[in-house]
Amino acid sequence: MDESRYVHYNERAWDREVERKSIWTDGLTEEELRKALSGIIEIRLTTYKPMPSSWLGDLEGKRVLAVGSGGGQQAILFAMAGSTVTLLDISGKQLEQDRKVSARLGLELELVKGDMRDLSRFEKESFDIVFNPASTVFIDDVRSFYAECARVLRPGGVFLTCITNPVLYLFDERLALKGRLKVRYTLPYSDIGSLSRKRVERMIRTSDTFEFSHTLDDLLGGLGDAGFAIEGVYSDRSGFEPLDSFIADAYLAVRATKRLP
Repeated sequence: MDESRYVHYNERAWDREVERKSIWTDGLTEEELRKALSGIIEIRLTTYKPMPSSWLGDLEGKRVLAVGSGGGQQAILFAMAGSTVTLLDISGKQLEQDRKVSARLGLELELVKGDMRDLSRFEKESFDIVFNPASTVFIDDVRSFYAECARVLRPGGVFLTCITNPVLYLFDERLALKGRLKVRYTLPYSDIGSLSRKRVERMIRTSDTFEFSHTLDDLLGGLGDAGFAIEGVYSDRSGFEPLDSFIADAYLAVRATKRLP
């Protein structure tokens, strides 16, 4: 498969996830909405744990770029907190979820359909916050993405990203779904390079996402090389057994700031 095609297949896969009513595509929960309306803004960067309030500070008037964050959830909460929000997502159906929720709540969001690998449409130093939940697994080059996030952030701006622990990609996914953990793959992992052609063709037919594990050098070292200083980290579980029985740090939430000149 032409490697550039995976972006098209991931777009289609996330459109399909909306149809399947995936947990990341169905808008705010009633509890999240109730808290937000009462002034309590809890935004999840990882699967379950909300970010500490100190990671966000006062969001009123902040310019936020939410990348790969469609589905009517996190971007909506930033807007409810008074931020000016631009949401970039590859899935038109994900963006439609945000449009519906924002219209219902009387909020304004700028919705942009596009590839997170290309932020060139946004001006240099035009955002105070870049928010990126666990979506770097869907792109092949995380360092270039970090560099683009640094470019669009003002000096001192905040980058909030979720890193998927590469160790999750060691295991045979089909066996893991049956409750068995078996190490099968080497790292860094890639659906395109690690799986057989037959498996890849099956993934295309069933509208699965194509994913990449990346190295820790790229995931963490790449932040420093892009001009960020890591200021906070916490971990979260995946919500999937038996992985959580063996791996406590399935996801890492990272708060980094763009270093001053």
